Order: sequence, then structure tokens, then C-alpha cells
Amino acid sequence: MEEKRNTMWAFLITGVLVLISLLYWAADTYYMYLIVYIWFGYAYGMMLQYGRFCFASASRDLFAAGVPRMAVGILVALIFFSVVQAILESVNMSTFHAAPFGIHMLISGSVFGVGMVLAGGCASGSLYKVGEGNMTSLLAVIFGLCLGQAIFVDVGGIFNNLMPQSWVDKAMQTAAAIKAGSGVEIPINSWFDHYLVGYVWHKPQFTIAKLISGGHPSNIHYFVGNALINSIIPALLIMCIIYYFFPRKVFMKRKKKAMKKEGLEPNTGLSDEFAGMWSMITASKRTSLMGVLVGITAGLHILTMAGMQQKFGVKNFGTLLQRMGHFSDVSLKGTVFDPGYWYITSQEGQVGAWILEKFGWNMHDNMFFGYVNGLPELWRNPALWMSLGIILGAMVMARLNNEYKFKIPSLELVIWGFSGGLLMGFGSRPSLGCNIGGFFIRAAGGDPNGWVYGTGMVVGAFFGVKFLNWWTERQMQKEMADF
Repeated sequence: MEEKRNTMWAFLITGVLVLISLLYWAADTYYMYLIVYIWFGYAYGMMLQYGRFCFASASRDLFAAGVPRMAVGILVALIFFSVVQAILESVNMSTFHAAPFGIHMLISGSVFGVGMVLAGGCASGSLYKVGEGNMTSLLAVIFGLCLGQAIFVDVGGIFNNLMPQSWVDKAMQTAAAIKAGSGVEIPINSWFDHYLVGYVWHKPQFTIAKLISGGHPSNIHYFVGNALINSIIPALLIMCIIYYFFPRKVFMKRKKKAMKKEGLEPNTGLSDEFAGMWSMITASKRTSLMGVLVGITAGLHILTMAGMQQKFGVKNFGTLLQRMGHFSDVSLKGTVFDPGYWYITSQEGQVGAWILEKFGWNMHDNMFFGYVNGLPELWRNPALWMSLGIILGAMVMARLNNEYKFKIPSLELVIWGFSGGLLMGFGSRPSLGCNIGGFFIRAAGGDPNGWVYGTGMVVGAFFGVKFLNWWTERQMQKEMADF
């Protein structure tokens, strides 16, 4: 009975999404652009849930239990995605762009890493876990990724007194140049406005392909520079390190034991090391398979969005919103948040800002929403539909696998979800990305920023795991003492 009920729910959710897509299409063909986001989000959600893909789980499993399954699956996905990215770049069908390079990436990644461990899920992991019925993850999404981010980019007051004078000076110079060039007076009020305009915008942006080609990459540079040097080699090296410190000892012990049973000399060589690596990669076929599919799907997403932009002759969905008469949805420069690829957190921040504006908080007076990303109505927000698609796709997969379970969190989990979500929100904004946009997409796209952010994320996750272990042991000791 339960299995039939879950199957019915899976078909119902999918049917509702089909109906919503048809209604958008009937309203205006421009909404095809938004519909693409819906269904790629749905696909991501199904794959994330099936493969149990979560960067927080990968860190927790590795550092707390020595289990590399999830970390290896993520690296497999990154390798495949980097090759697809290089192919798309070579045929001029990529929407990827590098991020400003700097120490802020390492710091932001560390804050995000601690947050995702405390919350029990990274940005993408929290979304798919909401689809599984995990209310702790819902708290992290609502109060951290939504409201926390929105407040973070708009708050001023005492925080403005902590800014370096160089940020203020460069921000004023940049604002004057923009006004002279376009006549637009950009809103610089919060500390984040000064950080963005006076610091981040002045940092270099590059990929390895551009670096090794002098700024004029050809096809070979995309494959050698972006894919091989920036993505594949580092990912394989990390796999080797993980293998050496975690599963190798157990694998070799079993190998020697098996050789003794067969009456052979228990000596191991290079071929055995490769066998051990392969055993690690295939330890969970489910996760590794989804890693391959996630990498390919992320590439197809970029290809499809590039095709949509060519079809409608635009570079941003904001142009289409204006053609449909929705001028209040877009930023001062006529844009909305439209990454063109798999991305999380900015759209959740828009939800928080939308909610706060309904309560009278002006969210158009900052750079993040007012000038860069806009603040569209929720039902016209393309990237938000991608996040909703992830939740619903994960819900469908969880229902089909009979893994859906509505989980009310304890008070302790409420605290972890709330605090972890806030840290994820705070850690994603200075870096302009999270575990997906800040690490996965950038590292696979040839941007060394991805590895800087990823390093910070791993460091933060390590200390987050250590803190949780300490807290758990402390609680157990307290309970035993009371007993």
C-alpha cells in the first residue's frame, strides 16, 4: 500500500510540473527559457537524491568515518563535467564565466564548510533533503540561504565602520565611472556594496585556458588548460591522496590475505595499487554512476541555455521579462539572476529579499539585488524554479525508492539547521557561490578559484566535523554522568 501511495505521489508531482510548464508556454513562448530551468532542476534533484550527493556528507563520511564514497563520486562528476565544458567552449556554446580571484574565496569557503557540516547538508544537499522530507534542511534553506543571505548583503550601520578605506575610495570611483558611462547611479549603501564594487570587481578573472594562451584560447587550450590541468589532474591527485590515507590499508591487507590463501607470496605492486583505486571508485556504483550522469547533465544544461539565448537573441532572462512588460522584476541594468548553468544560493537570497520587501524592508537599495541580480516575482524567477525543480525531483526519486520520510527535528537539530544555514548563506555571498557555483562549476570550467574555494570548504568542514564530534562526546559523557 505504501509503495503504491509513493508511486502515485511521484506521478502527481511530475504531472503538476508538466501542467505548470504548459501554462507558462501558453502564457508566452519566452517562458520556454524558464521551463528549461525547471526540468534541469528536476533532473538534478533526481540524481542528487539517488546518488546521495552531498558535499557535507562527503566531508563528514571522510573525516569522521574514513569512508571516501561520496568524495570520490563528486570528483568523478567533476572530471566528466570538465570534459563536457571543454567541448562546449570549443564550439562556442558555453555560458560559463570565471569569478574574481582572491583570498576572499578561501575565507568564504571555510565559513561555508563549517556551516554545511552543522546544517547536515550543503546548499544542493539541503535542497534534495527537503525533497526527502527533512525539516532540518528546510530550516537551513529558509533562515540561512534565504533570509540570512538577504540580510547579509543589505546590512550597514556598524559594519560599515569596519570597511577598509580603499574599498570606499574604489567603490566611489567605480560608481562615478558607471554614472558617466551609462547615466545609472548605482546604490552603494551596505558594507557588501562597498566590498563588491570596491574590492571584488577589481580582482582578476581568468581561466587556465586564457592564462596559458595569453588571453586568446583555442580549442586545445580548453582541453589541456581548463579540463586537464585545472580539473582532471587535480581531481585524480586528490583521489590518490584519499586512497592512500583511507581505503588503501584495508584493501592491501585483504589482498595479501587472499594471496596467502591461494598459496602465493603476499607481495603487491603497481597493478594492485591501480586495482585498489578502482575498487575505491566502484565501491558504490550508485554514487559513481550518478557522478558521471551529473557531470554530463550539467554540461547539457549549459548547452541548452546557450541555445535558448541564441534562439531569443538575449544574454539574460531580464531582457525577456522586459519584452513581456515586467520592468519591476529587473535590476537597474535590466538583468535578473540568470547563471546559465547549475547554480544555487543567489536565487534563495532573492526569495528572502522578496519576503522582507513584503514586510516593508527596501531590498532594492543595494548592489546585489538593485543593480546586479534584480528581484523578480517568485513565479518569474528562472533560477528559483531550478531550485524548486531540485526539491521536487528529489521528492519524486525518494517516493519511487520508498525513501521519503517527513522528519520533525529536535530542538538541537533546529539550532544546528538554523546556525549552519546562516553560515552557509554568509559563506556563499562574498565568494559569489556555494559548493556548486563556487567550487564544482568553477573547478570544472577551468577557473582556479574553484579549488581555492574548495580548499577553504574542506578546511571548514574538517573543523566542523571535529566540533560536532566534540559536542557529541560531551553530550554522551553528560548523559552517562546523569545516569
